[in-house]
Amino acid sequence: MYDVAIIGAGITGCAIAYELGKYNVKAVIVEKENDVSVGTTKANSAIIHGGYDPKPGTKMAEYNIKGNVYTKELCEKLDVPYKQIGALVVAFSEEEKKTLEELKQRGITNGVPDMEIWDKEKLLKEEPNLSDKAVAALSSPNVGIVSPWELALALAETAVLNGVEVKLNTEVSGIEKENDTYKIETNNGVIEAKYICNAAGVFADKVNEMCNEKTFEITPNKGEYYLMDKSQGNLVNHVIFQCPNEKGKGVLVAPTVHGNLIVGPDSQPSAANDVSTTKQGLDFVRNTALKSVPGINFRESIRNFAGVRARTADHDFHIYEDKNNKGFINIAGMQSPGLSSACAIAPDILKMLENSGLTLKAKEDIVDERHIDRFKHLSHENRAKLVEKNPAFGKIICRCETITEGEIINAVHRPIPATSIDAVKRRCNAGMGRCQGGFCGPRVQEIISRELNKPLADIPQDRLGTNIITGETKDGGAK
Repeated sequence: MYDVAIIGAGITGCAIAYELGKYNVKAVIVEKENDVSVGTTKANSAIIHGGYDPKPGTKMAEYNIKGNVYTKELCEKLDVPYKQIGALVVAFSEEEKKTLEELKQRGITNGVPDMEIWDKEKLLKEEPNLSDKAVAALSSPNVGIVSPWELALALAETAVLNGVEVKLNTEVSGIEKENDTYKIETNNGVIEAKYICNAAGVFADKVNEMCNEKTFEITPNKGEYYLMDKSQGNLVNHVIFQCPNEKGKGVLVAPTVHGNLIVGPDSQPSAANDVSTTKQGLDFVRNTALKSVPGINFRESIRNFAGVRARTADHDFHIYEDKNNKGFINIAGMQSPGLSSACAIAPDILKMLENSGLTLKAKEDIVDERHIDRFKHLSHENRAKLVEKNPAFGKIICRCETITEGEIINAVHRPIPATSIDAVKRRCNAGMGRCQGGFCGPRVQEIISRELNKPLADIPQDRLGTNIITGETKDGGAK
């Protein structure tokens, strides 16, 4: 019997688990995939938004402002890549300049600090590669960029070190309540818990309706992206937005924390599991982005990907305890600024659980900091010390990103082990470079196989079923 079952291991579920790990509570994350953060969390713009965009008075506005500050603190504490580079919302006409003023006033109402309207001269001085058709911009210096999957993993791994369990490859198929206990039916048996936190992302409405009346509906909405090579990474210094419209914040151009450039997304209705990319969607992203930064060289694209937003009709987060089923808490509709808000939402979920009857007694000792050895960023002196201590750090496996065998081995044996090639990529960046694992992928697969003592054919690219090896092409000769 668990005190709390968290359904979903995206950024929201991981943040809740992290906070629960601070208390004497028996908690579990239940996730249908084979790793943490493989849904919307790994496929978004990676922006910690400033808070000027959400409508005042909404949950989005409240938690975006709080999350902007708290996420930065957690990234420093848990050694997660984060940079506060600021954002510019660019206007291309006098009419759009009015939108900048509206956004600024909205930001002031929401509590966003230090915003300014830049004229064309200052804008092009700070961002010389912007289009000369830009006439002004709203500057929001509190905006940051982050590695979203590394943040989710850091939160979940810290939670595990503090006693929270994680059940991967465990899909919820039904929920029943008997007396004060929820019985969660899964492909791996029944899980019993006194409280449920529904953080199932694009499937949150389906999970809610397993036990409760329908109170919200998720309308999945897909966004497609380009990830550019590091040769394009210094093209802009800030997150570059165009003026938002009815479809959202629009196509952005931004550096990533790993030195690349990200461009996107578009906005189109989709199925909840549709992460395909299309010529139409990518053409729209490319053409729209060139309006902002005409010098982007799209021949330097190293990967395209898509993520699915969990939109609701009222465009706000749905965070509440079900009125008929005490102890069932929904955290749904986590579209943008969901990544920016999740870490701030989690402490309030604990307050809701406590108000619903959960006893929260703080632990005397917890793990609340971590450090990751990133060979690429060490001084020559510290590299030498690390190699002397562990020779595996002297073997470069991923040449594009300078990732060593020692880092890959560590990724495989982290508190939530990496069991696929992409799981290693999410933990230490192996395969994230220009060749996208074309050279290091087979070697990473071999290391995982060796370290986990599993057959090579059982190591997938990412999710279960993404097999790379299906059999031998030759059996050594004719029979």
